[in-house]
Amino acid sequence: MTELVACLSTGKGTWGHVNRLLEDESWEKVILITNEYGKENFKKNEKSEFLVINPNQGLRELRDEIHNKLKDQIKGTEVAINFISGSGKEHMALIGALLKLGVGIRLTALTKEGIEEI
Repeated sequence: MTELVACLSTGKGTWGHVNRLLEDESWEKVILITNEYGKENFKKNEKSEFLVINPNQGLRELRDEIHNKLKDQIKGTEVAINFISGSGKEHMALIGALLKLGVGIRLTALTKEGIEEI
């Protein structure tokens, strides 16, 4: 089974997309990259956990924060990632952190046909 790392931040209607990803697939583990607002307002499931970040910091600092918080949580050699929610800066920082960890990434999204690797 695969671990999913998903941004859960800004973007109208994006939380519904992330929620469907959680509900429609059997993930080994789900890590939701979010801010304090997301932690307080998004209803995660039992396989999900929040990784709370400060999105107002610089890109390198954000990458390092995500890297340091993910390094003990990712168990496999690759993860599925989803960027429907969040800002470009958050996406860049997450990709940088995952590559720094040396894990492979698979872009995953909910489509009309269901959950697919993009």
